[in-house]
Amino acid sequence: VQLQASGGGLVQAGGSLRLSCTASGRNFGSYVMGWFRQPPGKERELAAAISWSSGGTYYADSVKGRFTVSRDNAKNTVYLQMNSLKPEDTSVYYCAGADTTWYGGPLSARNMDYWGKGTQVTVSS
Repeated sequence: VQLQASGGGLVQAGGSLRLSCTASGRNFGSYVMGWFRQPPGKERELAAAISWSSGGTYYADSVKGRFTVSRDNAKNTVYLQMNSLKPEDTSVYYCAGADTTWYGGPLSARNMDYWGKGTQVTVSS
């Protein structure tokens, strides 16, 4: 199983980036996918999540209204569109998947089954 994340970079405050996470190695139809981030010196936290089957989503309050998570089933890819970026969004972003029944609430990093390598997002002020 592989999760390949890409799309990070350096952007000015107010700018946008789109992260991609391509999954391979198994059928992810029953999975929930999460975008986590880990700012320097802090614990890994959930930014957004999406059900691969239903498309249902969840957003942390800190990103609600600015980030949009989506998926393309045909491409086995999950996206995180990040708009109106702030310096506090600076972090390493990780995609992760869990084969679990998900009721739409926040996900814990320790409950995820698979992780991709992180991609750095840096927002300058």
